[in-house]
Amino acid sequence: MSGQILILSGPSGSGKSTLLSRLMKEFDGIYFSISSTTRSIREGEIAGVSYHYISEDEFKRGIDEGKFLEWAQVHKNYYGTSLEPVEAALKAGKIVIFDIDVQGFHLAQKKYGEIITSVFVTTKNRYELKKRLKLRGTDSDEVIENRLFNAATEMAHISEYDYLIINENLEKSYLDLRAIFSSLLVKVENYAVNQVIDDWCNK
Repeated sequence: MSGQILILSGPSGSGKSTLLSRLMKEFDGIYFSISSTTRSIREGEIAGVSYHYISEDEFKRGIDEGKFLEWAQVHKNYYGTSLEPVEAALKAGKIVIFDIDVQGFHLAQKKYGEIITSVFVTTKNRYELKKRLKLRGTDSDEVIENRLFNAATEMAHISEYDYLIINENLEKSYLDLRAIFSSLLVKVENYAVNQVIDDWCNK
């Protein structure tokens, strides 16, 4: 068995974290790639679970040493994905899940294109996204406007993804994501095909 990568992208507030949390409670054999960030921890977040919170100097050293699969600067903070645990999980045959932006998706494609399945998650319109961001209560009006601007930019890349989930109904959206994930478990690439054929013929 070999590993696969499932990438979720989409605007902050579209519901990616809620969908992924439910998926990981239901299925084993998943490695969720925890990003590193230089931003401050928010209320309700847990270090090492929500993010790895590191200093800007430490992050920049990691960039210089090539330790990140992808990284980006968003709203004056750095975010990135460490390569080492990803490689270990893939070698162990796990499905690695990334919650990354469009820029990170492009970088991941260059390295792991053949084993990536990608999903873009969004709301039905910008007004719904703005309402969700305000209800979350963690961002200032200025940050929310920045997030809406970035969301509009990312929407232009939807056609580059394999699947699109418009998260209007959470239950339906989860069933769609679950079906996509389940399909990864039975991809031919997961198997040593010659061994499967030999076993079929000789047993």
